[in-house]
Amino acid sequence: MRLTRRTVLGGLFASAATPLVAEAPTTSIRPHPRASDFFKQAVKSAQDLVDEARLTGSVSFAVTDLRTGKILESRSAHVPQPPASTAKALTALYAMDALGADHRFETRLVATGPVENGRIEGDLILVGGGDPTLDTDGLADMAAQLKRVGVREVAGRFRVWDQALPRLPEIDTEQPDHVGYNPAIGGLNLNFNRVHFEWRREGGAYKVTMDARSSKYRPDVAVSRMQVIDRAVPIYTYAKGDLRDEWTVSRRALGTGGARWLPVRHPALYAGEVFMTLARANGIQLGHDAHRATEARGETLVTHSSVPLADVVQDMLKYSTNMTAEIIGLSASAKRGATLSDLPKSAAMMNHWLAQSAGAAGAGLIDHSGLGGDSRISAADMARVMVHAASDGRLRGLMKTYPIEDRPDVLVQAKTGTLNFVSALTGYVRAPGDVDLGFAIFCADPPRRAALSEAERERPEGGIAWARRARTLQWALLDRWSTIYAA
Repeated sequence: MRLTRRTVLGGLFASAATPLVAEAPTTSIRPHPRASDFFKQAVKSAQDLVDEARLTGSVSFAVTDLRTGKILESRSAHVPQPPASTAKALTALYAMDALGADHRFETRLVATGPVENGRIEGDLILVGGGDPTLDTDGLADMAAQLKRVGVREVAGRFRVWDQALPRLPEIDTEQPDHVGYNPAIGGLNLNFNRVHFEWRREGGAYKVTMDARSSKYRPDVAVSRMQVIDRAVPIYTYAKGDLRDEWTVSRRALGTGGARWLPVRHPALYAGEVFMTLARANGIQLGHDAHRATEARGETLVTHSSVPLADVVQDMLKYSTNMTAEIIGLSASAKRGATLSDLPKSAAMMNHWLAQSAGAAGAGLIDHSGLGGDSRISAADMARVMVHAASDGRLRGLMKTYPIEDRPDVLVQAKTGTLNFVSALTGYVRAPGDVDLGFAIFCADPPRRAALSEAERERPEGGIAWARRARTLQWALLDRWSTIYAA
């Protein structure tokens, strides 16, 4: 017999008149009671979530009860993994412990001779104190203050001093030359040590500008120079001169116009050139070139102070600025009395501090930003640091807040981290029932990352899809934990 929708409906209506259906049942039909943890039982296991993510490489995590420090759930928690930018959370703690949350970086204008009739009888020195946030607007304020104290010219030379911190040409040697997130660092920095490169086609040629733009000013610079070359690849080439950064760019890659930030390798000279332009705009004559100073002695005429370190850290965690992380990490090591020559030595001091203060004995970072792919820390150690930091709440309050879709009752405060085929997330989860958790999740495929050529590192094939699956897994784990550990 053929079963049709009409047959089924007809049968249902016909049977509705029978006594069996028309009369109430003689006994009550009651469903079996659900277990008190029914909804928790329905949540997918961590293994199911990892399997569904289909990630190459390895996944490790640890989630802890912040009140007891007990690890509630983990996977490969003691395997060292690259932390990427989650390392900045560790650096934030390290820097605030050494410098204090209220610490301010200072940049000064120092005269080596007296000021007589508007003339400095000696040199004028722009003295860097390691401020990672100094920008063109800040230098413009300093130039205006110099004018207000009566300076109109300098008998000697204008110099720059950057020896408060070691002078390092880049953060990570394995990054492409042209990426703006891998600049030089030192004691005198400007605009996160990046220069703005802009191009526009005019007829058959390109108009190119290199400037130190900020919200108010756009002074041109010569310390970074660009040439447009008729070639297909590479898109950019870089050569470091004694006084300038020499760039070339492929004409075929430019299109009709565009802009991007390029890294600066001579940050002190860059800051010096920009200050000279701003000083001239205030009627102050400083000569034509900035020279390096070997010392910073003299009378301070102008001081520019950064915002407090806690605010610097909050912006660093929000925007994940590598240069800021390296500067505050180096500054913390210098405050502890270290004589530094490179990032690994400073990072080693931070590793020791993490072991002593938070019990993270396996920390093996090689820098303060996480940009270097050889840094390692286990999920257990990272979660242990989150428990340690929760005691005063300072780090947690500076972390970015993220929502979980359809879970307005869950609060996540965390730091993300991303490199090619590396994705990390660490922080805190507050769930219903006053549940408070600390966590660390690392997804990484170091062999796949190591196999990339230099040309592939900026946009590797398959990298975006891999990162998307890793992020989906991380937030699925947070959703799981905020459900099964809720009171």
